[in-house]
Amino acid sequence: MRKALAVGRKEFHQVTRDRRSLMVLLFVPGFFLLLYGYALNFDVSNIRLAVEDNDRTPASRDLVNAFVQSGYFELAASVSSSREYESLINSGDVRVALVIPPGYQEDLLTGRRVPVQVIINGDNSNTATTVMGYVLRVLQSASAPYQLRTPGPQRPALPISVESRVWYNPQLRSALFLIPGLIAYIGMLSAVISTTLSVVREKERGTMEQIRMAPIGTGAYILGKTLPYFVISLGSSIFVVLASMVLFDLPMNGSWLVLLLTLSLYLAGALGMGLMISTLAESQQVAFQIAVLASFLPTMMLSGFVFPIASMPAAIQAITFIVPARYFIVALRAIVLKGAALATFWTQLAALAIFAAVTLTLASARLRRQWT
Repeated sequence: MRKALAVGRKEFHQVTRDRRSLMVLLFVPGFFLLLYGYALNFDVSNIRLAVEDNDRTPASRDLVNAFVQSGYFELAASVSSSREYESLINSGDVRVALVIPPGYQEDLLTGRRVPVQVIINGDNSNTATTVMGYVLRVLQSASAPYQLRTPGPQRPALPISVESRVWYNPQLRSALFLIPGLIAYIGMLSAVISTTLSVVREKERGTMEQIRMAPIGTGAYILGKTLPYFVISLGSSIFVVLASMVLFDLPMNGSWLVLLLTLSLYLAGALGMGLMISTLAESQQVAFQIAVLASFLPTMMLSGFVFPIASMPAAIQAITFIVPARYFIVALRAIVLKGAALATFWTQLAALAIFAAVTLTLASARLRRQWT
């Protein structure tokens, strides 16, 4: 027992002297508890709503207020045609469109059933199902006052009927929702880990010193290091897309050239992140741990892949802006599911390009500093 205590004291002193390990042991568990305790939320809130009010009466305005005051929806736009809300749904600016027909108030007051059209973005099947439940709940509440006023013994159970349409995924198949997120996850994880380990392996073998003495600049070295893994990762991602089309009937409604551009920008940023991590780690074990923490968890939890970003607290939503998978998933769904034009999601591609430029620049700067 005395020998075991002696070894324990030695190990305790060694851990306390290693500040990095101590921070990992003490800080990371609490940080992830706070981060994901607030971020992991299956509730759907702050649903952005577009309204096409073709009646413009007090009754139609009361219906819109019923949606806003329910606590589930926020009025994002008032439109005058289907083309407007279609563009907003394609760009991701709204998730639901409510179309109120002309004569809405008159039909309610005279006891006739009124059809109200609701269009839901179905690229996220779980969210779409939840949103449909919220819509039915709001319309049922809005129908109650008029139901009491309706004359005759055969009054309809719900004076306001719902004509719902789910775009891009009418069957609400979960595969069409999961596959774009899986492509983002697989591409990020494989690109970051492969690049990180390749550079750290040079350090462990001692060949990095030989490379420093060689007549090669950091830019050429980074390009040579990333190019093979970029080609492999891009080929792997395309294979996953093709396999998904064959096995899971994933549609391809957009342009293959735009898809290749989107994949290239995303993978370039992932490879830059891997290079940046490699400049921080001195061993493959540490590099692997950092790579997994930096790529796996944010891509799964903070990208909108599983948990809706709009339902997260404002502080967590701010963190998601530095997660590249957030932009990639939106762009990928717009290409394969919606067949949307490039103009509707160019901001997502711009964000991916900025992320790639920043990570590659920082990795090059840190590597140049280590070489001097």
